Amino acid sequence: MSPGFSSAGFSRAVVTGGAGFLGSHLCERLLRRGIDVICLDNFLTGTPANVAHLVGEPRFRLIKCDVTDFVHVPGPVDLVLHLASAASPADYLRLPIETLKVGSLGTLHALGLAGEKGARFVLASTSEVYGDPRQHPQPEDYWGNVNPVGPRSVYDEAKRYAEALTTAYRMSRGTDTAIVRIFNTYGPRMRPDDGRAIPTFIRQALAGEPLSVTGDGSQTRSVCYVDDTIRGILALAESDAPGPVNIGGPLELPVVELAKTVIELSGSPGSIRHIDRPVDDPQVRRPDITLARELLGWEPRVPLREGLTRTIAWFRSRTGV
Repeated sequence: MSPGFSSAGFSRAVVTGGAGFLGSHLCERLLRRGIDVICLDNFLTGTPANVAHLVGEPRFRLIKCDVTDFVHVPGPVDLVLHLASAASPADYLRLPIETLKVGSLGTLHALGLAGEKGARFVLASTSEVYGDPRQHPQPEDYWGNVNPVGPRSVYDEAKRYAEALTTAYRMSRGTDTAIVRIFNTYGPRMRPDDGRAIPTFIRQALAGEPLSVTGDGSQTRSVCYVDDTIRGILALAESDAPGPVNIGGPLELPVVELAKTVIELSGSPGSIRHIDRPVDDPQVRRPDITLARELLGWEPRVPLREGLTRTIAWFRSRTGV
């Protein structure tokens, strides 16, 4: 597979959730590759500020739109990237019905748009479809261990349903679809209050506060810098693979070690305080990225310390600390 969009021939893309953390980076990268971008967002968890620097671009259009209502885009579209969803526990626990609706109705409408336009459709799914996994690392053919009535189910099951719906459109209607399972991603434009580990740790470190580690911190996560994640999503988009394909960093480390690394790189005198772990919080998380390597020629390039240094610098520039 070629690493760029030239061979794929995309000219106009729709990005749902385009004003979110990942979506804004995706819009930016598409524009850099010469693709016209229609960014749809209802700003429930995203913000216009994330794409404010793109608004003057003649090939970029920002539309306030709730994809759970209806999606209509005039003119040709040859790529639909469906990222609309609350993605952090703090957000989807606060917005349970909205999260389920965007995974179901939102995905239905985005798939309908792709079908109407004859466009390639890429669903942004998640490593959370694996739940608290009993197979480690997690390959794409692992079915997962998800509590369907637990507090996290509003996100986990919304994404599992979205995958099923995407597959049904591919199998029954011939829609050109793909599924990417995104593992923990971090980088600039994350909200300091979004509740995920890295932005929480960085916010607390820069404020000189103790870093809140849930449980004893032995639970593991594998994180991936945003530039690498976006590159993986686009590599899948330009391929003919249906997925699902894992995109994430295979370097696994305990959450407490992640906190200590943030303290070190931020220069914070911070300490660590342990708090209760959330219900159904996964004990381990690491992607098997064999398929991404073989199908897409993709693997992460940005080392953890470099990615964290960039992210801390971005947070610092916003806080002045």
